[in-house]
Amino acid sequence: MTRRRPDVVAFDVNETVLDLAPVRAALVEAGEAASLLSAVFARTLLTGFAASVVGDWVPFRDAFDAALAQESGLDEQARASVLEAFGELAPHPDVEPALRRLVSAGVRVVTLSHGSPGVAEAGLERGGITPLVAATLSSEVIRAWKPAREAYLWAAGSCGVAPDRLALVAAHGWDVLGAQRAGLTGVWFPRSERVYPHVYEAPHVRADDLAGAVDALLALPA
Repeated sequence: MTRRRPDVVAFDVNETVLDLAPVRAALVEAGEAASLLSAVFARTLLTGFAASVVGDWVPFRDAFDAALAQESGLDEQARASVLEAFGELAPHPDVEPALRRLVSAGVRVVTLSHGSPGVAEAGLERGGITPLVAATLSSEVIRAWKPAREAYLWAAGSCGVAPDRLALVAAHGWDVLGAQRAGLTGVWFPRSERVYPHVYEAPHVRADDLAGAVDALLALPA
């Protein structure tokens, strides 16, 4: 199926749009290694995904706290301080020009995460790019973790478009796979991952960086 230029582009939030550096710094301040963040983030996803598979649900914040308890020796108060660092996130430098290019081309931009409501909004505000984003969507509203199909279909419905008129840009292969299985146009570029997982179906759009991903989306036929 030939993909068409989307009417709306949804961006994943953590790592794709927002830099997790403040969380990493908070771990270091608490006496942990900076490298611990990767393990904690991966276990957070595992916790959320497993709950979803068995028909349960946990908020992102609770899943992160549980993962942090499993991977570190931090007590409850120290873990709470690390969690507060999510309120200090800011966009990566390449995000503002990418969003501005889409909006200038008449494409609506939204964010889509399974993270705690308020995190994306605070980060966008800190980066001065709130006016470029039409909506911040968290699938906590429907108690679903991406890559559950309902999360992407809910996002399309919230934007008032058919799934094939919505694109999902993410730096995580599992997120792109979920979006594509739900009928969205999937867009992957390397940020948190060096390569796209070869065990998944290929992304509809693959680029070397975020700017290239936006160029490729805008080059699709209308």
